Amino acid sequence: MKFKLYIILLLSSIGFAQTLETKVDTNKNKVGAQFTLTLRVKSKAKTNVVFPKDKTFGTLEVIESYPIDTVKEESKFELIKKYGLTQFDTGKFVIPKMPVLINNKSYYSDSIKVEVFNVKVDTLKQKMYDIKPIIEAERPVGDWWKYLLGGLVLAGLVYLGYYLWKKNQNQKILEPVYSTPIEKATGLLQQLEKKQLLEKGEIKAYYSEMTDIARDYIEEAIEIPAKESTTSELIVGLRQAAQKRKLKLSKETVESLEKVLKQADLVKFAQSKPLDYEIEADRKKIESSIINIHKSIPVVVDETSVKWLKEQEEIRKKQERMQRIKSIAGVAGFAVLAVLIFVIITKGIDFVQNGFTGPSTKELVKANWIKSEYGNPAIILETPEVLTRTNVSKATPKDAVALIKDSQLFAYGSLLQKFYIAVSSTEFKQKTNVDLNQALNGMIQTLQSQGCENVIVKQDDFATKEGLKGVKGYGTLSMKGETMVYQTLLFSQEGGLQQIMIAFKEGDENGQKIAERMLQSVELKKAP
Repeated sequence: MKFKLYIILLLSSIGFAQTLETKVDTNKNKVGAQFTLTLRVKSKAKTNVVFPKDKTFGTLEVIESYPIDTVKEESKFELIKKYGLTQFDTGKFVIPKMPVLINNKSYYSDSIKVEVFNVKVDTLKQKMYDIKPIIEAERPVGDWWKYLLGGLVLAGLVYLGYYLWKKNQNQKILEPVYSTPIEKATGLLQQLEKKQLLEKGEIKAYYSEMTDIARDYIEEAIEIPAKESTTSELIVGLRQAAQKRKLKLSKETVESLEKVLKQADLVKFAQSKPLDYEIEADRKKIESSIINIHKSIPVVVDETSVKWLKEQEEIRKKQERMQRIKSIAGVAGFAVLAVLIFVIITKGIDFVQNGFTGPSTKELVKANWIKSEYGNPAIILETPEVLTRTNVSKATPKDAVALIKDSQLFAYGSLLQKFYIAVSSTEFKQKTNVDLNQALNGMIQTLQSQGCENVIVKQDDFATKEGLKGVKGYGTLSMKGETMVYQTLLFSQEGGLQQIMIAFKEGDENGQKIAERMLQSVELKKAP
């Protein structure tokens, strides 16, 4: 039974290995014209097939990846995947073997040779035209709008902070501390005018508050129950107090006060509406009556009262200081919040998370990228910032120093800043074939010696547009408790080692875009 099962598995695997077919529509084409590569997989139902997603097949560029066509024939399925390929240089090229995952197992397509040739132009038959004038290109919008938006947001938040602070000031106006009853009465009369109750038509409220000020003053200054008394009771009590305390209070003052209090009673209880000049006259009578009563009271110096007044003044000053401190702190808090939002809009949240230091991948991904050469033989690639030469001796293991003739390292950022680009070129004293797998392991050991932990390594083959083959290593690592993604390319020429590496914070979409664009731009000059 086991023997039959082995035969069945063997036959099925052999049959399945022949289900991947490779075809190209033409082997010869013009410069820039399209080759159509077709990968055809015949499989059973529920087979998981993953076609290549590379943007270049060897030295040919993938200009279009067509949707997968599915054809069902009885119990079998046929999956057809087409790619549009092109090349802008003339010569003979090879479409390399491409991996296709079938049920998580790699199968490779056939390699196909293609030829690209120039378009012949017959100037005798083909009409020639003058060169067209230069058309000025539209200027790019740039990032100025971000700074404008950030400035508007900043100004809006500052205004909002000022508005809330002003509103809070109006709501929390400190009640003035008055030193004497007469000071309190005259101060309250001035505040009454500022309320503009008459302009609002609130005559009843005006008379009620005006007479309450007079009653409060009489109760505090002469010590009679003025608030709880009727107008008649108040006037009688005032006259009796004047006789007992021998106050120099004139008859006209008492009668004037009595007329205003009675007028107020009519306004409050009988819906009476005095004329404007009558209201103005009553206001002056109340103020005059309060001042005359104050003048009639003998002055007695009370040391306890003086001490109490000083204490009240100190309390008032302390309250004012605390209010100023709170106001300044509130405005400062809104300013800090506004600046923080402005920085997030212009530089990205990663810049803030890195403590306002180090690279901002949001800015880098939209920067004007620079194409430069590094090392010897030169590594050509595009980066958002120019890489600077770095001291490589600290990063070189001690046991490898004796083997190295020359080493150059160019870098930008750092692993501690959660974004790092590094390009290195190493020439050994003895020109031997470099094992790129061992070189990748050596790089991992170097990362671990620099404090990286939990380094996970995956490995694939890699080839440049010129056909130079190398090794691609990628995975994740931990640096100071932060998980980072890294990608590295390693090449060997004439016994030397060339390496490109980029690392960024896990989940950073801008970092991923930078890595993809940078690694796709890699070119290598061949060693002389």
